[in-house]
Amino acid sequence: MKIALVHDWLPTMGGAERVLSDFVELYPEAPIYTLICNHSKMEEPLKSANIITSHLQKKKECTNHRKLFPFMPTAIESFDLTGYDMVLSSSSSVAKGVITHPDAIHICYCHSPMRYAWEFSYEYAGKMSGKGKLVQKLLNYFLTWIRVWDYASAARVDYFIANSENVAKRIRKHYRREAIVIPPPVRCRLFQVSEYDGDYFLVVSRFQEYKRVDIAIEACNKLGLKLKVVGDGPDYKRLKALAGPTVELLGRVDDAHVKELYAGCRAFLFPGEEDFGITPLEAMASGRPVIAYGKGGALETVVEGVTGTFFHEQTTESLVEALKRFENMTFDKQALRAHAEKFDDEVFKARIKAFVEEKYNERNGAGR
Repeated sequence: MKIALVHDWLPTMGGAERVLSDFVELYPEAPIYTLICNHSKMEEPLKSANIITSHLQKKKECTNHRKLFPFMPTAIESFDLTGYDMVLSSSSSVAKGVITHPDAIHICYCHSPMRYAWEFSYEYAGKMSGKGKLVQKLLNYFLTWIRVWDYASAARVDYFIANSENVAKRIRKHYRREAIVIPPPVRCRLFQVSEYDGDYFLVVSRFQEYKRVDIAIEACNKLGLKLKVVGDGPDYKRLKALAGPTVELLGRVDDAHVKELYAGCRAFLFPGEEDFGITPLEAMASGRPVIAYGKGGALETVVEGVTGTFFHEQTTESLVEALKRFENMTFDKQALRAHAEKFDDEVFKARIKAFVEEKYNERNGAGR
């Protein structure tokens, strides 16, 4: 079976890139087709992988791939995947839109239907308000066009795998397609349960507005609680300005430091609405509970009173109440670890491999 891997883009490492890393470990000979790649920010096994970029890769490093968004659909369609028996795409945007040979099988691991095209389109358009009526009108035309392309390109996929029930529901709604659910991998072996109990709460996140790190900062400011925030991104300046004397923005830190921070925190704060969310499970693998906004993927990983607790309005006040409630709660570190191990990357890889082989054998008549 000759297989190709396709991924939206590789500007830096994140949850989707951890999924792609597991695909590479399963299929080390498979090339990766992606729109752009910042090789200096890749980690193994991606750093050593055969990565093929599109014509959008004008320079060695791409500082803002989002500006290229209008050109991405045609760029992803430009890849020639002739000669591959199997295409496994990792997509939250355009990767699923690659054009494959009629005899090839295309399996898409969908992190999310394209956010900007569907339920977040109004938020995206709202950010462009004030840019003038012409810009607003052009944006509305563009969003309509991208929805048409996104829906049409979903038909090119033979089988969808969703990373959560939440995403499977959205695939059914937006694409009218069914998907099996295989949760993304957590590398439990990288995290350890510690007897040391620190005095701080923790956030690990990209600094983007929809992650709502501001809620965590404001709640800890209000209660005078220590908070350590790991991450970087376009929302950094605003978050830095919000941070009070008990809040520390650490920027990007290495894996060893993140591991220590997880193991020592009082609890992990997860204030955004995510399609799934890997970081809460990394905290659980370290024996630490999660205080999460009660929507989206968190509902599939956090168990009230067992692995954490929820706040149900995405506001500072609601998180403050949850933090107060947390003071009277206790959690079993080993139970938290055991829950995370259900999502271990070895479980993930076994399920992906079995699904790929099943569909390949069905198409090629094995066992008949």
